[in-house]
Amino acid sequence: MRNFLLLIFLVFLADFATAQTGILYQYPHVSENYKLGVGSYGRIGTNWNFVEGGAVGRRLNLNNMGSIGGRMEEQDYLELGTIFQMSPFKNADSTVINVQLRASVFSRSLSLFANSNTSSAGGLTIALPEMFVEAQNILTPGLNLWVGARLYRGPDLHMADHWYFNDHSGQGFGIEYKNTRLHYNAVSTTDTSSNVPPYFYINIKTGTPSLELRERSVFSIEHDIWSGNEQMITLLGEYHLMGNPEGATPDTTDLVVSYPADYGWVLGIRHQSNQISNWNWLQEGSFNSFSVRYGARLANGGDGGSSRTWETFGAPNFTTNDFSKAYSIKIVEHFLFNMSQKFSLNGYFIYAQSRGAADTEGISDTYFGREVFNRKEDFTIGFKGVNYISDLFHWQTELHYSQRKDGNQPWYNMTKISIIPTLAIRGERSVWSRPHLRFVFSAARYNDFARDNLYSPYLQLAGPESWGFYTGIKAEWWTW
Repeated sequence: MRNFLLLIFLVFLADFATAQTGILYQYPHVSENYKLGVGSYGRIGTNWNFVEGGAVGRRLNLNNMGSIGGRMEEQDYLELGTIFQMSPFKNADSTVINVQLRASVFSRSLSLFANSNTSSAGGLTIALPEMFVEAQNILTPGLNLWVGARLYRGPDLHMADHWYFNDHSGQGFGIEYKNTRLHYNAVSTTDTSSNVPPYFYINIKTGTPSLELRERSVFSIEHDIWSGNEQMITLLGEYHLMGNPEGATPDTTDLVVSYPADYGWVLGIRHQSNQISNWNWLQEGSFNSFSVRYGARLANGGDGGSSRTWETFGAPNFTTNDFSKAYSIKIVEHFLFNMSQKFSLNGYFIYAQSRGAADTEGISDTYFGREVFNRKEDFTIGFKGVNYISDLFHWQTELHYSQRKDGNQPWYNMTKISIIPTLAIRGERSVWSRPHLRFVFSAARYNDFARDNLYSPYLQLAGPESWGFYTGIKAEWWTW
């Protein structure tokens, strides 16, 4: 643990140096062909819900929605990343080699970072979401190759902390050539508590039954079509495959022990308008993005704040033992209008509908006797107004409305307003200016069905209340 803390301290020192210079640090004792870059993202602070004398703050959003509905109540989080950049020995070679590592730290409970560690019950978790090697301009200009674990994803909706269109993060390899990207993601998990489908099977081919893992193979392709420098259309396609294990034990009970072979596919299109120059009342940095994505069979995932299509939703059809009737559709609109040096408006809406393969839309049986909803539908809309009182002082106001329907149940809904006076301590008039020091006050109003069913982390603490409140003092930064 002492060595880990020392490593974090050294990385922060390097991060500070990088932030001051804005360039990659070059090893003075090695070769001019080696450089090091360091980056960080994080948020930390303190918060209250003022329930039963002052409980630790809980998220006000609806259950199974994650940060969709506003991210101002998110907990402490840290990412530390390094990139080792190398050049070929031949000076005329334009290839650039990157070795990128990233660690993330978060708490599995409501504990604040300063009062928790990796040995605490529900304490800190350390993950390695990125560890890959990339060769840019290899063999021919514009051709990039990479192998490893990577946060391989495109646009995010920062107000809701949602990577909404093409989050292919995982472990695999990729080929990029100019405006086209091909990617293979190998997905496997030992989490036997997940609903569907299990990634394990009981192997009897050797004569001795044993637990084995298999991968879901996800192949994806993306292509960007540019019109000048301001308009871009991105086309997305995915194919998912889970093979049938030959040595799987036969199912001798009503429970499916070994999930059979199946597949899935995804099609999507996204339109991005940068600058929106024909709108004369908007300033630099304004944009509009609209996307539609459809996933079928095994590739109908994306729930709980995630949009990863391989996180299959719903229950299987136990007559055919597959997900042939499953589907999902997601529509996202996201915009930023910089109207003047005094005001910016950021907004979004998200519509998502998912259905599993079972015949019913309500509660359905799945593997190992578990039950899940076989259909869900949700809709969220949100707006953020940023008043630039001065270079240093920004007044942010957010308004979100979110509703969700599980199976055939009535709608849950929540309306939330957040007031966030903010110190943008770099003195930049931008929605993206960081670091931030900010005070957060959020108030949420729930409908009767959400209130009575405690359909929010806050309500699960406070009980059946129509109103929920959150207050915090937070810091957020990024140096990528």
